[in-house]
Amino acid sequence: MRKVVLNLAISLDGYICDNDGGFDWIGGHGDSNLDTIETDNFDTFLESVDTVVMGSIAYEDCVLTGLATFDDKQIIVATTRKLESRKNVRFINKDISSEILKLKNQEGKDLFIFGGAGLVENLMNADIIDKFIVGIIPTLLGKGRSLFKGTYNEIKLHLDRITVSDGITILTYSKRKQT
Repeated sequence: MRKVVLNLAISLDGYICDNDGGFDWIGGHGDSNLDTIETDNFDTFLESVDTVVMGSIAYEDCVLTGLATFDDKQIIVATTRKLESRKNVRFINKDISSEILKLKNQEGKDLFIFGGAGLVENLMNADIIDKFIVGIIPTLLGKGRSLFKGTYNEIKLHLDRITVSDGITILTYSKRKQT
């Protein structure tokens, strides 16, 4: 079965982008003194997925602006609005959790949950996300779009891996097995 993987960067104070949807603050601190031997490579991660799931604001902020194209992936956008389409994009305006569960049970590579907060909250409440990969950027934004709104059900996680590169700490969690 395919896995549903949330993989994103957040500021130390929990924001996924600034107030304008910008990501130019995402970067390291220029010092490799605390780098781990093992590192995470985003391109390698992208090779493990064939579907990118995102909300409409993330689609507008990233795909339509060219910041992230994902041309070789199927893009699924959860939205109730009419948005500019592309050849590899499918819009879903109904229960996104049901659609993701259907995809999860089909053959293929993993599904990448790209963002935003509303989509993540919906999938967390449906208990669909199998793995959480969070890159903590050494920046305090003070304001922006928060990842976690705080209206989701409790999910107990297991820390599987920690890597550090250029001050960016990447934490990889899986859901704890129920006993």
